[in-house]
Amino acid sequence: MTAKRWMLAGLALLIAATVSGGPLSAQTAIKVIVNNKPITTYDINQRAQLLRLTGSRGGAKQATEELIDEVLKMDAAERAGIRISKADVDDAYATLATRVKLTPSQLTQALGQSGIKADTMRRRIQAEIAWTQLLRARFQAEVRISESDVIAALRKQEDKSSDTSMEYRIQPIVFVVPAKTSAANKSQRRRDVDTFRSRFSSCNEAQALASEFREVVVMPMVTRLETELPPTVKTQLDKTAVGKVTAPEDTSKGFEVFAVCDKREIASNAAARMEIEDELRNKEGEQLSRRYLRELRGRAIIDYR
Repeated sequence: MTAKRWMLAGLALLIAATVSGGPLSAQTAIKVIVNNKPITTYDINQRAQLLRLTGSRGGAKQATEELIDEVLKMDAAERAGIRISKADVDDAYATLATRVKLTPSQLTQALGQSGIKADTMRRRIQAEIAWTQLLRARFQAEVRISESDVIAALRKQEDKSSDTSMEYRIQPIVFVVPAKTSAANKSQRRRDVDTFRSRFSSCNEAQALASEFREVVVMPMVTRLETELPPTVKTQLDKTAVGKVTAPEDTSKGFEVFAVCDKREIASNAAARMEIEDELRNKEGEQLSRRYLRELRGRAIIDYR
């Protein structure tokens, strides 16, 4: 299941969590053994209840098959040396809670009101993280999106001419700070950055102004579309006027800033292209995922009781 579908499932969970449900009895009868790993009636009941909360109607049968798949996914991930830490699961659980406007503890409470243990959700999250990492390591080189497929998808979209994108012409500047410098020296470098920013008025004068400070590296100007920039950098550029310098970012090299030489809105299908490429890549990845899971099932020893 993709991250996007997880979020949709979370939204459904928020709605369904208001429905009261009695706690499930802790059945311990073994129903399936997958590669010597047992799946109990309690596991199946818990998963079936979770599936109902997320809009699925497959009941115990779907829950059983999903749990079998999870055992196979975790086994394959472990053989590949993939280990998912508790912190990884905690972060994903917190992200899911945030998407449905709950805290992690509130999400746990909402699940509990329908008789579901938080560990049921957490085990599902752990398996999907492990599977995603395994697929990325195993099939990344195989996922190829052809230019003809992208163009064909773009042609199906209407009003392409109305698509716009922001273009930035920027100049990266680094105030070098040694890794083991003292706190006092680092504070002085931050003051140097603030002075530089206050005096800066034009990219044409960047090199001359930088020469007044020690160990400042002025990089060549570059032009980037908004889709080519990290979200944090784009946010800073949007807040900074042309002829000014962004707030400093503390990096491994030192304090890094970007002089905004120009920015303009241009006609572009870059954003649409990126979205289409992601959709096509996800579709191809899902096909590889289903194929690999069928292979794992074919080699597995699955004993239904």
